[in-house]
Amino acid sequence: MGSDSEAEKSQKEKKKILALAPIAKPLAGKKLCKRTLKLVRRAAEHKCLKRGVKEVVKSIRRGNKGICVIAGNISPIDVITHVPILCEESDIPYVYVPSKEDLANAGATKRPTCCVLVLTKPTKGELGQEEQEKLKADYAQVVSDVSELTSSLF
Repeated sequence: MGSDSEAEKSQKEKKKILALAPIAKPLAGKKLCKRTLKLVRRAAEHKCLKRGVKEVVKSIRRGNKGICVIAGNISPIDVITHVPILCEESDIPYVYVPSKEDLANAGATKRPTCCVLVLTKPTKGELGQEEQEKLKADYAQVVSDVSELTSSLF
Protein backbone atom coordinates (compact mmCIF):
# COMPACT_ATOMS: atom_id res chain seq x y z
CA MET A 1 0.00 0.00 0.00
CA GLY A 2 3.01 2.28 0.60
CA SER A 3 4.33 4.25 -2.37
CA ASP A 4 2.48 4.94 -5.61
CA SER A 5 3.98 4.13 -8.97
CA GLU A 6 4.64 6.97 -11.42
CA ALA A 7 1.59 6.01 -13.52
CA GLU A 8 -0.71 6.17 -10.49
CA LYS A 9 0.73 9.54 -9.49
CA SER A 10 0.14 11.05 -12.92
CA GLN A 11 -3.40 9.67 -12.89
CA LYS A 12 -4.04 11.35 -9.53
CA GLU A 13 -2.72 14.64 -10.94
CA LYS A 14 -5.06 14.33 -13.93
CA LYS A 15 -8.01 13.67 -11.63
CA LYS A 16 -7.21 16.81 -9.64
CA ILE A 17 -7.13 18.87 -12.81
CA LEU A 18 -10.37 17.36 -14.13
CA ALA A 19 -12.20 18.18 -10.91
CA LEU A 20 -11.21 21.87 -11.03
CA ALA A 21 -14.02 24.41 -11.00
CA PRO A 22 -14.30 26.73 -14.00
CA ILE A 23 -14.01 29.80 -11.75
CA ALA A 24 -10.68 28.66 -10.24
CA LYS A 25 -8.63 31.62 -11.45
CA PRO A 26 -5.95 32.68 -10.59
CA LEU A 27 -4.79 29.09 -10.13
CA ALA A 28 -1.39 28.61 -8.52
CA GLY A 29 1.18 26.78 -10.62
CA LYS A 30 3.26 23.95 -9.16
CA LYS A 31 5.92 26.18 -7.64
CA LEU A 32 3.51 28.79 -6.24
CA CYS A 33 1.20 26.05 -4.99
CA LYS A 34 4.05 24.48 -3.01
CA ARG A 35 5.06 27.85 -1.61
CA THR A 36 1.46 28.76 -0.72
CA LEU A 37 0.83 25.48 1.08
CA LYS A 38 4.10 25.95 2.97
CA LEU A 39 2.87 29.37 4.09
CA VAL A 40 -0.47 27.85 5.17
CA ARG A 41 1.40 25.17 7.14
CA ARG A 42 3.55 27.75 8.90
CA ALA A 43 0.52 29.95 9.62
CA ALA A 44 -1.30 26.97 11.12
CA GLU A 45 1.62 26.32 13.47
CA HIS A 46 1.49 29.93 14.67
CA LYS A 47 -2.31 30.15 14.94
CA CYS A 48 -2.54 32.75 12.14
CA LEU A 49 -5.08 30.78 10.14
CA LYS A 50 -8.84 30.92 9.65
CA ARG A 51 -10.27 27.71 8.20
CA GLY A 52 -13.52 27.13 6.36
CA VAL A 53 -15.91 29.41 4.50
CA LYS A 54 -17.82 30.62 7.56
CA GLU A 55 -14.73 31.59 9.54
CA VAL A 56 -13.00 33.18 6.53
CA VAL A 57 -16.05 35.28 5.61
CA LYS A 58 -16.51 36.43 9.22
CA SER A 59 -12.85 37.36 9.44
CA ILE A 60 -12.91 39.34 6.17
CA ARG A 61 -16.08 41.19 7.20
CA ARG A 62 -14.41 42.17 10.48
CA GLY A 63 -11.63 43.79 8.47
CA ASN A 64 -8.83 41.31 9.07
CA LYS A 65 -6.13 41.40 6.39
CA GLY A 66 -4.33 38.42 4.95
CA ILE A 67 -4.21 36.18 1.91
CA CYS A 68 -7.08 33.88 1.03
CA VAL A 69 -6.27 30.42 -0.33
CA ILE A 70 -9.23 28.67 -1.97
CA ALA A 71 -9.44 25.05 -3.12
CA GLY A 72 -10.28 24.65 -6.79
CA ASN A 73 -12.03 21.29 -6.61
CA ILE A 74 -15.06 22.26 -4.52
CA SER A 75 -18.40 20.74 -5.41
CA PRO A 76 -20.98 22.29 -5.42
CA ILE A 77 -19.13 25.45 -6.46
CA ASP A 78 -21.83 27.73 -4.97
CA VAL A 79 -20.32 27.14 -1.54
CA ILE A 80 -17.37 29.45 -2.30
CA THR A 81 -18.48 31.70 -5.17
CA HIS A 82 -18.94 34.71 -2.87
CA VAL A 83 -15.49 34.47 -1.26
CA PRO A 84 -13.42 35.95 -4.16
CA ILE A 85 -15.87 38.88 -4.40
CA LEU A 86 -15.51 39.61 -0.68
CA CYS A 87 -11.73 39.40 -1.05
CA GLU A 88 -11.72 41.87 -3.95
CA GLU A 89 -13.91 44.34 -2.05
CA SER A 90 -11.53 44.19 0.91
CA ASP A 91 -8.34 44.32 -1.20
CA ILE A 92 -7.31 40.86 -0.01
CA PRO A 93 -5.23 38.82 -2.48
CA TYR A 94 -6.62 35.36 -3.17
CA VAL A 95 -5.36 32.33 -5.05
CA TYR A 96 -6.74 28.92 -5.91
CA VAL A 97 -4.88 25.67 -5.23
CA PRO A 98 -5.90 22.50 -7.09
CA SER A 99 -6.92 20.31 -4.16
CA LYS A 100 -8.94 20.76 -0.96
CA GLU A 101 -7.21 17.71 0.55
CA ASP A 102 -3.76 19.29 0.15
CA LEU A 103 -5.11 22.52 1.64
CA ALA A 104 -6.44 20.62 4.67
CA ASN A 105 -3.12 18.80 5.16
CA ALA A 106 -1.24 22.08 5.10
CA GLY A 107 -3.77 23.67 7.44
CA ALA A 108 -3.37 20.84 9.96
CA THR A 109 -6.94 19.50 9.74
CA LYS A 110 -8.15 16.05 8.85
CA ARG A 111 -11.21 17.20 6.89
CA PRO A 112 -10.90 18.67 3.38
CA THR A 113 -11.02 22.47 3.59
CA CYS A 114 -12.61 24.81 1.00
CA CYS A 115 -10.67 27.90 1.91
CA VAL A 116 -8.31 29.37 4.48
CA LEU A 117 -7.30 32.90 5.33
CA VAL A 118 -3.66 33.39 6.31
CA LEU A 119 -3.52 36.34 8.69
CA THR A 120 -0.53 38.63 9.03
CA LYS A 121 -0.55 38.39 12.81
CA PRO A 122 -2.01 35.85 15.26
CA THR A 123 -5.49 36.45 16.67
CA LYS A 124 -4.40 35.72 20.24
CA GLY A 125 -1.04 36.36 21.84
CA GLU A 126 2.17 37.43 20.16
CA LEU A 127 4.80 35.72 18.04
CA GLY A 128 8.50 35.85 18.68
CA GLN A 129 10.31 38.43 16.56
CA GLU A 130 12.21 35.80 14.54
CA GLU A 131 9.11 33.71 13.83
CA GLN A 132 7.17 36.81 12.80
CA GLU A 133 9.93 37.85 10.39
CA LYS A 134 9.97 34.37 8.79
CA LEU A 135 6.19 34.33 8.44
CA LYS A 136 6.16 37.87 7.03
CA ALA A 137 8.88 37.01 4.48
CA ASP A 138 6.99 33.91 3.26
CA TYR A 139 3.77 35.91 3.24
CA ALA A 140 5.27 38.78 1.22
CA GLN A 141 6.76 36.32 -1.28
CA VAL A 142 3.45 34.53 -1.86
CA VAL A 143 1.49 37.79 -2.08
CA SER A 144 3.85 39.20 -4.70
CA ASP A 145 3.67 35.97 -6.73
CA VAL A 146 -0.13 36.02 -6.51
CA SER A 147 -0.38 39.65 -7.61
CA GLU A 148 1.92 38.86 -10.55
CA LEU A 149 -0.34 35.96 -11.49
CA THR A 150 -3.47 38.10 -11.13
CA SER A 151 -2.06 40.96 -13.20
CA SER A 152 -1.25 38.54 -16.02
CA LEU A 153 -4.91 37.45 -16.02
CA PHE A 154 -6.55 40.84 -16.52
